[in-house]
Amino acid sequence: MKVSSLSFGASSLGGVFHDLKEQEGIEAVYTAVGAGINFIDVSPYYGHYKAETVLGRALKGIPRDRYYLSTKVGRYGKDGVKTWDYSGKRATESVYESMERLNVDYIDLINVPDIEFADLRQVVDETLPALVELREKGVVGHVGITDLQLENLQWVIDHSPEGTVETVLNFCHHCLCDDKLVDYLDYFEERGIGVINASPLSMGLLSERGVPAWHPAPMPLVETCRRAMEHCLKKGYPIERLAMEYAVSNPRIATTLFSTTNPQNVLKNVAFAQETFDEELLREVREIIGGQMRVSWRNS
Repeated sequence: MKVSSLSFGASSLGGVFHDLKEQEGIEAVYTAVGAGINFIDVSPYYGHYKAETVLGRALKGIPRDRYYLSTKVGRYGKDGVKTWDYSGKRATESVYESMERLNVDYIDLINVPDIEFADLRQVVDETLPALVELREKGVVGHVGITDLQLENLQWVIDHSPEGTVETVLNFCHHCLCDDKLVDYLDYFEERGIGVINASPLSMGLLSERGVPAWHPAPMPLVETCRRAMEHCLKKGYPIERLAMEYAVSNPRIATTLFSTTNPQNVLKNVAFAQETFDEELLREVREIIGGQMRVSWRNS
């Protein structure tokens, strides 16, 4: 897959982070594809199937050869309750259910997500083999894994047959306050594994709006990022712009995912991604972050 450097994450279409105006969300998808974005990532978990359903409505109006589509198995939800099922049987069923919601007959990339919630041995012995079987049948094109914890991604790859895992998706580890993903690029490249970076704003840490109440980051990191945001604001350089410019600056990372239901935000991020960042401002922001650099958290 030859993917655009910036990609559309459809989590917001499920109303995961705020209330969704469905038609505006569909317009955001059209705007993204029209602006040259050709990779779209979603999950049955986002909005507990809602994101896939809304995205499916949007995709009806877009030629199939205009985009690559990625979705996931293993993590679900219903009536506001999170559920997990990484069994091979459920993974296979989930792919076909997702295709129906998405109005497609082929998934370009299928992921085993958030593997820190799974038994990693089950992922290796059961979930991934089920998806590889679908790959061999031509139902899906490629197989990947996702997680916040880079160590988990490496463990699964190390314990799987060569060629099983073709991509990894990692979030909040190639942004202004955490660049740990860089340490793993050699490892992934040596194995021919494509790298997807997600959440360039670190789930809202690096934004003028600030973090939502549910954000799991420790308070010292939240406060440090707030001071970094205020510093950028005084310079007339939105921290969102610097964050996006930095996130897409590493050519060894195939693509960076962002999510929004606002078409204007799509265009703004596309414009940011086409610019080079202010290296002096980046240095100043990194000085402010200081000892909070690479401070992470557990997923939820």
